[in-house]
Amino acid sequence: MTKATKLLTALPQPQRSRLMDLAHEVSFAEDTRIFEAGGNADRFWVIRSGAVSLTQQVTAHQRVTVASLGAGDLLGWSWLFPPYQWDFGAEAFSPVRAYEFEAGAVLVLCEEDPVLGMSLIRVVAEILAHRLELTRGRLTEAYALHRRTR
Repeated sequence: MTKATKLLTALPQPQRSRLMDLAHEVSFAEDTRIFEAGGNADRFWVIRSGAVSLTQQVTAHQRVTVASLGAGDLLGWSWLFPPYQWDFGAEAFSPVRAYEFEAGAVLVLCEEDPVLGMSLIRVVAEILAHRLELTRGRLTEAYALHRRTR
């Protein structure tokens, strides 16, 4: 399995600096719901410290954790794709500090700086590919375990 790509360290320095000009430092207390599936995806975060659980609602009263994110990880990618709604929910698993980016401002910057735009899209694609690979591995393990217990 490949190492997880970290958004800020993967961007070339000039593009990273331009992106960071748009960053706002935020924090979330433990157990804070950061966003809900189906909500308006108008921002994203890069986690500085702490842990965030990505969750999927499976019943009216039950959520399952589908991924855990930590320092350096990208939180939120739905702002890039119509209909611009969160695919999962997110909850602070511990106190979290993060850089927050408003999607509209980042998209304008990407239009003004196509090198930044292409770099950002490539890095987000690498992150998504890595997360898909991890999910595929978990599903394969769960299927194998299920087959053994039948």
